[in-house]
Amino acid sequence: MIDVEDRRAVAAERDRAIETLRHLNEELEHRVEERTQELRDSMDFARLALSAVGGVGVWTFDVATDCFTCDANVAELYDIDPVLAAKGISRADFLANVHEDDRAKLRATMAGGLIDPGDLELEYRIVHRDGSTRWVLSRGHTYFDDGGRPARRTGVGVDMTSQRLVEDQLRQAQKMEAVGQLTGGIAHDFNNLLQGITGSLEIIGRRIAEGRTNDVGRFITGATTAANRAAALTHRLLAFSRRQPLDPKPVRANTLLASMEDLLRRTIGETIAMELALADDLWMTRCDPNQLENAVLNLVINARDAMPDGGWLVIRTAKAHLEMPLEAKQRGVMPGQYVCISVTDTGIGMSADTMAKAFEPFFTTKPMGQGAGLGLSMIYGFAHQSEGHAKISSEIGEGTTFTLYLPRYVGDDLNDEGAAAAEQARSSEAGGVVLVVEDELVVRGLIVEELGELGYATLEAADGPEGLLILQSRRKIDLLVTDIGLPGLNGRQLADAARALRPGLKIMFMTGYAENAALASGFLEPGMGMITKPFAMKTFASRVTELIEG
Repeated sequence: MIDVEDRRAVAAERDRAIETLRHLNEELEHRVEERTQELRDSMDFARLALSAVGGVGVWTFDVATDCFTCDANVAELYDIDPVLAAKGISRADFLANVHEDDRAKLRATMAGGLIDPGDLELEYRIVHRDGSTRWVLSRGHTYFDDGGRPARRTGVGVDMTSQRLVEDQLRQAQKMEAVGQLTGGIAHDFNNLLQGITGSLEIIGRRIAEGRTNDVGRFITGATTAANRAAALTHRLLAFSRRQPLDPKPVRANTLLASMEDLLRRTIGETIAMELALADDLWMTRCDPNQLENAVLNLVINARDAMPDGGWLVIRTAKAHLEMPLEAKQRGVMPGQYVCISVTDTGIGMSADTMAKAFEPFFTTKPMGQGAGLGLSMIYGFAHQSEGHAKISSEIGEGTTFTLYLPRYVGDDLNDEGAAAAEQARSSEAGGVVLVVEDELVVRGLIVEELGELGYATLEAADGPEGLLILQSRRKIDLLVTDIGLPGLNGRQLADAARALRPGLKIMFMTGYAENAALASGFLEPGMGMITKPFAMKTFASRVTELIEG
C-alpha cells in the first residue's frame, strides 16, 4: 500500500515530470525553429513537437521487497497487466519487456540509484508482445532511511515514442536537404577521380595494342591511386549517411593507437612534435577497428594542416564516467562508461561558427582541391553508429581538441586487433570449393581468379536463384561468397536458404551499400563474415582463408 508520504512523493514527482515535459517541448521546439528555417513552408515541426510527448505515469519501487507498483499509464507503456501492476510485481517482471540492447545500461543506472541519492534518468525501449517498440523516459528519485540505506525509488515513466518519430523526421528532412549540397561537391571530386581511372586505362590499352609496355606501370599506379581515393570518398559518404556497414569488435584503443604511431609520425612531418598520452588500465571498447583507425588518421591530418608552421600534437586516451543524466545529455550520449580518444593540436583554432558547421558534409576551410569536407562528417557518423559521440572544443589561436566517446565494452576479448590489422593473403594447402554468387561479371571474374590463385576450386552463379540451384545440388561446397544486393533473391535470403540446406556452411557477404546500418549486429551469425567493396584482393583472400580454416 502507498502511504501518505508516498502519495506526496508521487504528486511531487508528477509535478516535476510535467515541468520536465514542458522543458522538453520547449527545447525541441527551439531546436526545430533554429535548424529548419527553410523547411517551414512544407513541414510544421514545431506543431509536431508540441504533441510529441505521450502519456505519463507513476511508478514506485520498494527496495526491501524488490517490488514495483505503478499506475495504468505505466502498465500500458511497459505492456504489463495493470491489475497485477497496481498490486505489485517483481522487478524482473516489471522490466521483462525492456529491449535486450538496453538492459545493461538500465541495470547499471538502477544499481547506481542504490548508492546515489540524486535523481536518475534513462531513456530506453520497451518491446511489446505485438512486436511494436515504445521509447520510455524513466525518471526517478531514491529515498534513503535514517540508517542511510535505500528504501524506495519513486518516479515517472514518459512515453517518448512520438518525440522520437518527430526527431527522426527532422533528421531525415535535414539529410534530404544536405543531399542537394552533396550532389554538386561529389560530382566535382568523382569526375576528377574517374578521369584519372578512365584516362589511365585508355592509355594502357593503347600502349599494349602498340606493343609499348615498358612504362604502363606508372599508368596502372595512377589508375589504382584514383580508384582508392574514390573508394575512400564513397566510404566517407556512407559513414555520413550512417549506412556504412561496420564490423564491430572488442578493441583495445591503446594497442591500436600504439600500432599507428609510426604511420602518424610520418604523416605529420618533422616540424610537429607528437605525444601519445595513453591512460593506464584503459577499458576496452567495441567498434570497427578499421573505421577507428581512419577516424584517428583523419583527425591527425586535420591537426597537421592546422599547424602549417609546426607545433605540438597530443593523442590522449582516458576513461569517462557519464553517469548523471544532465552530463550525458550535454554530450549527446546515454549515461554510462566511455573510452575517450582525443586529438589536441596547438594550431590556428576554430571560431564558434566554424565549430558549429565542422561536422556538416562538404564543409571545409581548406582551399579547393585540398579536401572534400567529408572527414569530420564521416567521424561523426562512425561515432554515433558505434553508440558514442564526437565533440570539438577550440579557440582561435589556441588550438583544437577533437574527442571521440566510445562506449565501454565489458566482456571477453574475442579479437586480437593487432593480428587482424596484419591482413596478408595465405594460400590453402588443403584447398576447397567456393561458390561465388555475384551479378557483376567483371567482379565475379576477379574473385574467381583470386580464389584460383589460392588453390580453391570455384562454382559461379550470376544471381540468387542460380546460386540456390547449385546449393540444392550434391556438389561439395566449403564456402559461399555472395553479394548482398542480388537480383531475384538477395544475398541474405540466399544465405538463409543455404544454411537450411547445408547447416554450418561458411558464408562471406560482399557489399558496396547496406540498407542495414549495423550489419554485424544480428546480421552476421557464427561462421559468417562480411567485406565491403571495393576491397583489396589480398584482404579478400585473407578473409576467405580465415573463414574456411577457422
